[in-house]
Amino acid sequence: MSDTYLAVFVGGKASAKMAAWNALSETERKTKETEGMAAWKAWVEKHQAALVEIGGPLGKTKRVGPGGIADVSNEMAAFTVVRAESHGAAARMFENHPHFAIFPGEAVEVMPVLPIPGG
Repeated sequence: MSDTYLAVFVGGKASAKMAAWNALSETERKTKETEGMAAWKAWVEKHQAALVEIGGPLGKTKRVGPGGIADVSNEMAAFTVVRAESHGAAARMFENHPHFAIFPGEAVEVMPVLPIPGG
């Protein structure tokens, strides 16, 4: 039986990796972007059967709570949803992922999507 896992791609705008990325020349950055997108597409093709939702980049965040709505900042950059035989198997799908191997992202956090209690 396969379970469902949410993968959240994270990276800080003030990280050393982002600073190094921003220090690249326009030509160097475009070359890395092209390399990264090709690697990302290859990753998608390799894991196509496990993808539940390909997901995508995330935009600006609004937090809604008892005090109202506020603009907030966090390190979430993108998401995808996969199926795997175990939490470890799901995590292994993201080893050396282009998000942090090529792009300036820092990590991919993988967590199980649990059933709704009493559902």
